[in-house]
Amino acid sequence: MKTLLFARKNAPDPELESLKAELSAAQADLQQAYRLFNQALDPELVESCVYQISAVKARCNYLIRSIKERSPSAAAELREDVTWI
Repeated sequence: MKTLLFARKNAPDPELESLKAELSAAQADLQQAYRLFNQALDPELVESCVYQISAVKARCNYLIRSIKERSPSAAAELREDVTWI
Protein backbone atom coordinates (compact mmCIF):
# COMPACT_ATOMS: atom_id res chain seq x y z
CA MET A 1 0.00 0.00 0.00
CA LYS A 2 1.39 3.36 -1.03
CA THR A 3 1.56 6.23 1.40
CA LEU A 4 1.16 9.77 0.20
CA LEU A 5 3.89 11.94 1.57
CA PHE A 6 2.67 15.18 0.14
CA ALA A 7 -0.90 16.39 0.05
CA ARG A 8 -2.02 17.37 -3.39
CA LYS A 9 -3.01 21.02 -3.64
CA ASN A 10 -6.15 21.79 -5.50
CA ALA A 11 -5.81 24.02 -8.50
CA PRO A 12 -7.04 27.55 -7.81
CA ASP A 13 -10.62 28.16 -8.85
CA PRO A 14 -10.50 30.68 -11.72
CA GLU A 15 -13.96 32.05 -10.91
CA LEU A 16 -13.00 32.54 -7.27
CA GLU A 17 -9.83 34.35 -8.32
CA SER A 18 -11.90 36.52 -10.65
CA LEU A 19 -14.33 37.40 -7.84
CA LYS A 20 -11.43 38.32 -5.56
CA ALA A 21 -9.90 40.55 -8.23
CA GLU A 22 -13.26 42.21 -8.80
CA LEU A 23 -13.62 42.78 -5.04
CA SER A 24 -10.20 44.39 -4.95
CA ALA A 25 -11.19 46.70 -7.81
CA ALA A 26 -14.47 47.53 -6.05
CA GLN A 27 -12.55 48.44 -2.88
CA ALA A 28 -10.40 50.81 -4.93
CA ASP A 29 -13.59 52.31 -6.41
CA LEU A 30 -14.93 52.77 -2.88
CA GLN A 31 -11.79 54.60 -1.78
CA GLN A 32 -12.08 56.86 -4.82
CA ALA A 33 -15.76 57.54 -4.11
CA TYR A 34 -14.91 58.55 -0.54
CA ARG A 35 -12.12 60.85 -1.80
CA LEU A 36 -14.57 62.55 -4.17
CA PHE A 37 -17.12 62.85 -1.37
CA ASN A 38 -14.57 64.52 0.91
CA GLN A 39 -13.74 67.07 -1.81
CA ALA A 40 -17.29 67.78 -2.99
CA LEU A 41 -18.69 71.21 -2.26
CA ASP A 42 -21.84 71.36 -4.37
CA PRO A 43 -24.87 69.72 -2.70
CA GLU A 44 -25.80 67.85 -5.88
CA LEU A 45 -22.28 66.49 -6.18
CA VAL A 46 -22.34 65.41 -2.53
CA GLU A 47 -25.61 63.58 -3.15
CA SER A 48 -24.12 61.90 -6.22
CA CYS A 49 -21.13 60.74 -4.18
CA VAL A 50 -23.42 59.32 -1.49
CA TYR A 51 -25.28 57.27 -4.10
CA GLN A 52 -22.01 56.11 -5.63
CA ILE A 53 -20.67 55.02 -2.23
CA SER A 54 -23.90 53.14 -1.54
CA ALA A 55 -23.77 51.40 -4.93
CA VAL A 56 -20.14 50.34 -4.55
CA LYS A 57 -20.77 49.05 -1.02
CA ALA A 58 -23.67 46.97 -2.34
CA ARG A 59 -21.39 45.56 -5.04
CA CYS A 60 -18.71 44.74 -2.43
CA ASN A 61 -21.29 42.98 -0.25
CA TYR A 62 -22.48 40.94 -3.23
CA LEU A 63 -18.92 39.94 -4.11
CA ILE A 64 -18.10 39.00 -0.52
CA ARG A 65 -21.23 36.87 -0.32
CA SER A 66 -20.38 35.21 -3.64
CA ILE A 67 -16.81 34.46 -2.53
CA LYS A 68 -18.03 32.97 0.76
CA GLU A 69 -20.55 30.77 -1.06
CA ARG A 70 -17.91 29.60 -3.53
CA SER A 71 -15.29 28.86 -0.90
CA PRO A 72 -16.14 28.93 2.81
CA SER A 73 -12.42 28.80 3.65
CA ALA A 74 -12.02 32.13 1.83
CA ALA A 75 -14.13 33.81 4.52
CA ALA A 76 -11.13 33.95 6.88
CA GLU A 77 -9.01 35.56 4.17
CA LEU A 78 -11.70 38.15 3.49
CA ARG A 79 -11.83 39.23 7.13
CA GLU A 80 -8.17 40.17 6.87
CA ASP A 81 -8.32 41.73 3.40
CA VAL A 82 -11.56 43.68 3.49
CA THR A 83 -11.27 47.09 5.04
CA TRP A 84 -14.15 49.53 5.11
CA ILE A 85 -13.27 53.16 5.17
